[in-house]
Amino acid sequence: MTQDELKTLVGQAALHYVVPGEIVGVGTGSTVNKFIDALAAMKDQIIGAVSSSEASTVRLKALGIPVFDSNAVEDLSVYIDGADEIDHHGYMIKGGGAALTREKIVAAQSRRFVCIADESKLVTALGAFPLPVEVIPMAAHRLMRQFAVLGGVAKLRMKDGLPLVTDNGQHILDVTGLQITDPLGFESQVNQWPGVVTVGVFAHQKAHVCLLGTPDGVKTLKFG
Repeated sequence: MTQDELKTLVGQAALHYVVPGEIVGVGTGSTVNKFIDALAAMKDQIIGAVSSSEASTVRLKALGIPVFDSNAVEDLSVYIDGADEIDHHGYMIKGGGAALTREKIVAAQSRRFVCIADESKLVTALGAFPLPVEVIPMAAHRLMRQFAVLGGVAKLRMKDGLPLVTDNGQHILDVTGLQITDPLGFESQVNQWPGVVTVGVFAHQKAHVCLLGTPDGVKTLKFG
């Protein structure tokens, strides 16, 4: 099966975790797009969605699924999103699609995080994928130096020759050269650095379940 077919497979499998009569948290990215497309088939069974990005909001609304502001919703039964990396504890690196801050907000609002991914995303240790960090622009160069102290090389993410601007009006650093052996501690440490909006390690908001697309079908991983 192609990677695209695996994404379709897990996107459809995630429908089993959607609670009828409630609002579902929806993430961002190519795998989540497959879930959004599948969700259209049961849109009359849910109230609507809380979205983690402008791109997902546009896609949801185009399919006739109402989108609610997160402030208008107390909590969510489930949040369904992808990952750039996920380890065997449910810790993830996210932010390849530049929506990490809103993704972490919706994840924190949800009682269960269901990660949908193809098997290439499963790793033994986080860090091979460049770590996205959303930052306030005036702090970018100082934060690059702080990552260098940890052995990382941070580069400003660019788009069309200019620094990429997130949905929140900020910039993103992508950090290579790290092996994150203590995701909880690392996330807490970097969160304290002035100028960091969100670090793309999802350890405090880890996945509870991962639906992993494999050539043999969907493999379900559950994390304590």
